[in-house]
Amino acid sequence: MKKDPYQIVKHQHVTEKSQMLESLKNAKSNVSLARCESPKYVFIVDPQANKQEIAWAVEEIYRENGIKVVAVNTLNVKSKERRVRGRLGTKKAFKKAIVTLKPGDSLDTL
Repeated sequence: MKKDPYQIVKHQHVTEKSQMLESLKNAKSNVSLARCESPKYVFIVDPQANKQEIAWAVEEIYRENGIKVVAVNTLNVKSKERRVRGRLGTKKAFKKAIVTLKPGDSLDTL
């Protein structure tokens, strides 16, 4: 049974670091950065999803744009203890996927 692609890829993860990864394809100031032609995007994904499922889901979600996934790197972010107003709690653990697209592809047109 195939899963819904929106169950596998929950949403795009937007942070300063993920914005820097997306803009690497436009960097011309550094010689080593100028070689990075493939755009990279960061998504929050289902913790049980594997790399093949993530690649399939991203291609399905952005099918009308003709997106082709070249590589997927995943990492599990552990939960952290937080203290809010004197009470101890935890932040939820999650799984991130860094998706590398084919050179020339972009999600910026959305």
